Amino acid sequence: MNKKPIHTNDAPAAIGTYSQAIQAGNLVFLSGQIPLVPATMEVVDGDFEARARQVFENLQAVAAAAGGSLNDVVKLTIFLTDLDNFATVNSVMESFFEQPFPARAAVGVASLPKGVDVEADAILVV
Repeated sequence: MNKKPIHTNDAPAAIGTYSQAIQAGNLVFLSGQIPLVPATMEVVDGDFEARARQVFENLQAVAAAAGGSLNDVVKLTIFLTDLDNFATVNSVMESFFEQPFPARAAVGVASLPKGVDVEADAILVV
């Protein structure tokens, strides 16, 4: 199997020993994105909705670098430090995805990198 790393400057640089995404055949595995602004590598200013929106903008940039879009996502996992924010995530998702929506899991976690409150990763087919 061939593994091809995917990289774009339009999403935050990896802050560890991982790639922004890996393509294997027609599957692309997008690493978790947190609400970092790519140009500054700082958490986006604003409320939870702004942070969730930045997460999906980052995922969208990596998907585009792989030759796809968020509408090619077949599986999405969202990590939240407060599950009360789930309705806001649903609302934000509506502006990034078209039906049929991807399969999805939402996982409540104690903490996330850089102290953020939302992260998402995805698998897409290109």
